[in-house]
Amino acid sequence: MSFAELHIDRVSRAFGEHIALRDLELTIKGGEFVALLGPSGCGKSTALNCLAGLLPLTGGQILLDGRRIDTLPPEKRGFGMVFQNYALFPHMSVRRNVAFGLSMRKVARAERERRVDEALRLVQLTDHATKFPAQLSGGQQQRVAIARAIVLEPRLVLMDEPLSNLDAALRLEMRSEIRRLHQTLGLTTVYVTHDQEEALALADRLVVLRDGLVQQIGSPEEVYAHPANRYVAGFMGYRNLLPVTMSTQDTVVGNGFTLAGINRDGLTEGGAVAAFRPTDVTVADADGENTVRAAVEIVEYHGREQAVEARLPGGEPLHVRTESRLAPGDEVLFHVPRERVLVFAP
Repeated sequence: MSFAELHIDRVSRAFGEHIALRDLELTIKGGEFVALLGPSGCGKSTALNCLAGLLPLTGGQILLDGRRIDTLPPEKRGFGMVFQNYALFPHMSVRRNVAFGLSMRKVARAERERRVDEALRLVQLTDHATKFPAQLSGGQQQRVAIARAIVLEPRLVLMDEPLSNLDAALRLEMRSEIRRLHQTLGLTTVYVTHDQEEALALADRLVVLRDGLVQQIGSPEEVYAHPANRYVAGFMGYRNLLPVTMSTQDTVVGNGFTLAGINRDGLTEGGAVAAFRPTDVTVADADGENTVRAAVEIVEYHGREQAVEARLPGGEPLHVRTESRLAPGDEVLFHVPRERVLVFAP
C-alpha cells in the first residue's frame, strides 16, 4: 500500500504536566525517508509512538491523504514498526515470526508463504528460516524484525533506534541494508535515532528535536552545513562553540583570540557564539590572521588522525582533528578558516 502524503498537524503529547512533544508540524511524502534526530528525552520516540498509535495525542491530529487516522487503533493504521529490542517471539522460528502479522490478518496461506519467502530473501535470511531467535546474531535478529515489518507491505515503516544494540561493524552493515530495502521496495520510513552520522547517511530529510520542540527540518546537506541555531550546530558536530563579542563589521573577539572575515549572519552587536568543527582547524606554521594559541591537554589516536583537546588562553576547550602528531603539553598555533566559522545568538 502507498500514500501520497502524511500530515502531522501540530501534534502534542503530555505526560501530566510534562510536555514531551509540542506542536510537531511535518508533512511526509510517499517514498520519503525521514529521520527524527536528537538526544535522549528530546521527544523523538514519543513522536514515533504517537504516529504508531501506541500513545494518544493530547493535541493536534494526523492525516493520511486528508483522512484523519490518529483516532484509529494501531492495527488499523497499516503501519509496520521495528523496535530497538527486536521484540521477537523466542518460541517461534524465524519463518513463524515473520508470518505472525499476516496470520493475524488472516491472509490466505499461499499468499502468506509467498510474502514470507520474499521478505526472507530481501533480508538475506532464507537459509535461517527454521532457526529460533536465540540461535541468531544480533544483526540477524534485527533482520527478522525488519522482515516482519515489511512483509505486511505497510504504508509506513516506523523504526525506533533499530541499530543501537548492535556493535559498530554490524551497525554499518545494517545501515546499508536498511537503505537498500528502502530504495528497493519504495518504502516510506520514519526513523528515530540519536546518531547524527546514521541520520545523515540514511535520511532524505532530518527533523532535529530538543525538549519536544522542532529546531530544524531540512535535507542532510542543509542541516549539516547550515544549522539553524547553536543547539543544532552542536548536535551536528560543531564541537567548538566559543563565546565571542562583536567587534568591527566582520570580526568577533573571544577571550584571548580574534576571528576576522566572519559572516555574522545579521548579528551586529553584543555577545554571540562562534561555531566550527574540529576537522576545520589546522596546525598553523606561523602567527597570522585567525590563528589561536592553545595548550594540548588530551590526545586520542584515531588511526591516520588524532582527536585533540587543547585549552585556549581564556580557558575554553578547543577540539581539533589533525594528522599532525601532537602530544599533551605542546603549545600549538592553530588556524581557523574564516569561511568555516558560523556565528549564532548566545
